[in-house]
Amino acid sequence: TNVYESRYVAGVVAGMKLQELVESGTLTPETQPNSFTADGKVKIGYVGAFPFAEVISGFTAFYLGARSIVPEVTMTVKYVSSWSDATAEGNAAQALCDEGCVLISQHSDNTTPATVAQQNGVFHVGYNNDMTGIAPEASLLSSRIDWSVYFEYVFDCLVNGETIAKDWTAGMKDGAVVVTELNEAIAAEGTADK
Repeated sequence: TNVYESRYVAGVVAGMKLQELVESGTLTPETQPNSFTADGKVKIGYVGAFPFAEVISGFTAFYLGARSIVPEVTMTVKYVSSWSDATAEGNAAQALCDEGCVLISQHSDNTTPATVAQQNGVFHVGYNNDMTGIAPEASLLSSRIDWSVYFEYVFDCLVNGETIAKDWTAGMKDGAVVVTELNEAIAAEGTADK
């Protein structure tokens, strides 16, 4: 799927939260010096499974979405070398928090980045599942693939005797990639409209 599309939208949501924190004076180089680079950029982080094309295009889209709102942002990526290792994902999220990241996202399969974010007072954007239930004070929303769109395509091909495309792709307009419900309790004002 074109999961990078929903990653971009998730980045915009993250950027809106960062903008709110900066404009409200909650996040400043004076109050949180560890959360800014020497040249004044806000630090965000990303837990990635592998340096794999889908992960790279996804975090690039997320970063560009955040930068569309807050151009003065920088992002660190921590790879865990696994698609599903809750401990490694939690450790990577903790390392990002320790480095001063005020918001983290992920392309990994566990909830530990969300729970670690909440434990550290950091905001979070998830993947595959709505994580607001386990991290309601941190998780803004998640980017998710809806594989039912592909399964329906495959079943239709099988029923109609058609060849299944080897290079099938679909995105947000097809409903194959989505974002979960926005956690409006912590999202920046105007995020839903944006």
